[in-house]
Amino acid sequence: MKSRAVSSTNSHHEPQTGPLVGKSAGIALLVVLSASFMDMLDANIVTVAAPAMAGELHASQAQLQWVLTAYVLALGSGLITGGRVGDDYGRRRVFLASLAVFAIASAACAMATGPEMLIGTRVLQGLASGLMVPQVFGIIRSALDPARMAKAFGAFGAVTGLATVAGPLLGGFLVDADVLGFGWRMIFWVNVPIAAVAIALGFRVVPESTSESRATLDVVGAALSTLAVFLVLLPLVQGRDWGWPWWGFAIMTIGVLLLGGFFVYERSVTRRGGQPVLDPALLSVRSFSAGLLVSVFFYGAIGAFFLAMSIYLQSGTGRTAWQTGLVIFPYAVGSIVTSGLGTTLAAKAGRALLISGSLILAVSQALLWVIVSDSQNPGYWMLASVLFIGGLGLGLASPILVNVVLAGLPSKDASSAGGVLSTVNQIGSAAGIAVLGTIFFVILDAPASSASRMQVYGNAFSTILLVEIALYVITAALMLLLPGRAASSEM
Repeated sequence: MKSRAVSSTNSHHEPQTGPLVGKSAGIALLVVLSASFMDMLDANIVTVAAPAMAGELHASQAQLQWVLTAYVLALGSGLITGGRVGDDYGRRRVFLASLAVFAIASAACAMATGPEMLIGTRVLQGLASGLMVPQVFGIIRSALDPARMAKAFGAFGAVTGLATVAGPLLGGFLVDADVLGFGWRMIFWVNVPIAAVAIALGFRVVPESTSESRATLDVVGAALSTLAVFLVLLPLVQGRDWGWPWWGFAIMTIGVLLLGGFFVYERSVTRRGGQPVLDPALLSVRSFSAGLLVSVFFYGAIGAFFLAMSIYLQSGTGRTAWQTGLVIFPYAVGSIVTSGLGTTLAAKAGRALLISGSLILAVSQALLWVIVSDSQNPGYWMLASVLFIGGLGLGLASPILVNVVLAGLPSKDASSAGGVLSTVNQIGSAAGIAVLGTIFFVILDAPASSASRMQVYGNAFSTILLVEIALYVITAALMLLLPGRAASSEM
């Protein structure tokens, strides 16, 4: 459950045909927004269905973490080069191909016979989404005139908010309703007909466009960064099942060394006049370096929270998936309430809004900690009211974070830096699920002999809330290093 700020890595947006008008423009926009809706929905819907998945597939706790982590990590990997692939090979072509793969991967997720298959198909789904999402922005910019473009980006924000609200409710409904006997599998099946209609319409109305300037893809840099992050996260997630062996820490060390090798390689690409995934010179800009840390901590806390919350509510307090969705629903509503305010005021008080949002999230988690610690089975309105407050904080901070960080960079670097930040958002979410999820499950594995089931899950969730409070406070402090105002943006 999070709002995803994604900035296209396209540095040129030369349409190959004139702007679309009339019904064609509306249908083309509907096609690309349907893809964005599915992407956001799949990021949010799975957390509510996670306990049902684990139960039917007999997934271990680590495998359940990978079901979520694999998607967001693969998505981040696709975002690294997705914009440039569309620039070079055609945004329409890449969009429709990746949408088709996303639909196939969704069907494969729905037919998973075991946790390993589900994790693998989630990787494919995430990679397809990572290639697909940047094309949405490229197509809007190349296919619509300026007046329609502004409205289109407004519609994109509305669709994002709708997916955020619909995710927990739809997920809970589909799991409990057991539509056609599919249970949790229906959360993936719903993507298939939507994608099929979008592909059919896309072939007819979405114009092709490319960039006049071609850039060599930094495939080695993208692979090094992805492999490094994976090797760091792998022992964190699997260490509990492995028994924390020495070679697990060795794998983590190799990942850290590879990350260092990635920076060395990127410097060499820059010296050769190429276009690296991450220009090392950007790291010398204090606001950008701080922005990377802010993204990791901020989205790491969000990514882990809803996994722990969903398991606590369903396995700990005995709520159904639908009831869990209803509890989480006010969080999404709160984020929508303040997201418009944050976007409107970002140009004047971007940093202040970010800090306020992060501190409001910390207060919300603190209140939730009091409630969970005080009651083994908190009532709906107690939980819902506190989650609504948290949503207010998320809506202030998340939609404008990327643009505030970009305000500290020259305009020529904004496009590539925006792509890096969007990727780091996903990496932060994956890291949060890996690290905080591991803490959560370690506590569950070692309960006090006299503790009830509700107490065990309550203690584990309370610990995660304390960590999250610290993360949001640290994030607020780091935000003091960011520019005071947001950069101008079309989105």
